[in-house]
Amino acid sequence: MSASIQHSDRLSQGLLHAFVLDGRGSAQAVSFAQLAQLQLTEQQSLWLHWDRSHQHTEQWLREASGLNEFSCDLLLEESTRPRLLRLENQELLLFLRAINLNANADADDMISLRLFVNQQHIYSLRQRPVQVTHELIKAFEKGFGPKNTSEVLLFFAQSLTDRLEHAVSQLADSVDQEEADTDNDQRHVPVVLPLLQARRRAANLRRFLAPQRDVFALLTLSQETWFMRDDTLYWNELNNRLVLHLEELELTRERIGLVLETEHRRRNERISHTMYLLTIITGFFLPMTFVTGLLGINVGGIPGADHTYGFFVACVLLAMLAVSQWLFFRWLRWV
Repeated sequence: MSASIQHSDRLSQGLLHAFVLDGRGSAQAVSFAQLAQLQLTEQQSLWLHWDRSHQHTEQWLREASGLNEFSCDLLLEESTRPRLLRLENQELLLFLRAINLNANADADDMISLRLFVNQQHIYSLRQRPVQVTHELIKAFEKGFGPKNTSEVLLFFAQSLTDRLEHAVSQLADSVDQEEADTDNDQRHVPVVLPLLQARRRAANLRRFLAPQRDVFALLTLSQETWFMRDDTLYWNELNNRLVLHLEELELTRERIGLVLETEHRRRNERISHTMYLLTIITGFFLPMTFVTGLLGINVGGIPGADHTYGFFVACVLLAMLAVSQWLFFRWLRWV
């Protein structure tokens, strides 16, 4: 008996949350020890949330969950992409991606939420903390949480999509500000590094979340009998929202590219204009430099070298040459 209790305690270490849904929007927390004797009524359903990185989670899945080896292998994979698999007996395996909002998290990092769902059971696994589970528990405590497993699944998808909407809006707002500054001030120089980081973040979000659009689209056409009548409408709305966010991410990438391209073009124009001015100045003084260099040769026989007004005459000639050059450049429309 003591060995059995110790085995149960070890397995419970990977269990983060366990709730029995009453079918009316509330839920009752249960302990790991109660799971073995738990008898669900027709209105009740069970939600278990596990730490996938814990070694005892795998042990419970393979020994006590009732899932086959194939399902356990998929839920415990190290890396996976968003997808939906339909199993026997109207059971679902879902893999969803979400933005990592944990403290000190990398801005480009994503978290994965893995779900097994049937009519009365929903098992969720995560490796890093996900805030959506705490929101679900708060909804249960207030009495307006999901009533069954299909609504829990929908709650997870809606919360993850809401977080994506906030991240997409932040990226779009940052680009809006840079575009406005660039358009309103020709001398404005965008800070390139934050723009490059925003473009990389938009690309990563789109790459990780584009397959999730296919998951929502499949759930829109779901034929599971335990889905609520209006669930397909909600899944269709989520699918449309996700498509809109993905399009906004692609548009954000393009807009950032245009801002960087505009800055690159302006920089080249400034460099070209500077080189043009330097060339004009060099060309303007080159003939006068030649004349003064010729007159400054330290040899005898230079005309006017011994003349009283020789220096004055040379200055007048240089001035006339300068005026002639200016008029010539104006005629060529160089200045």
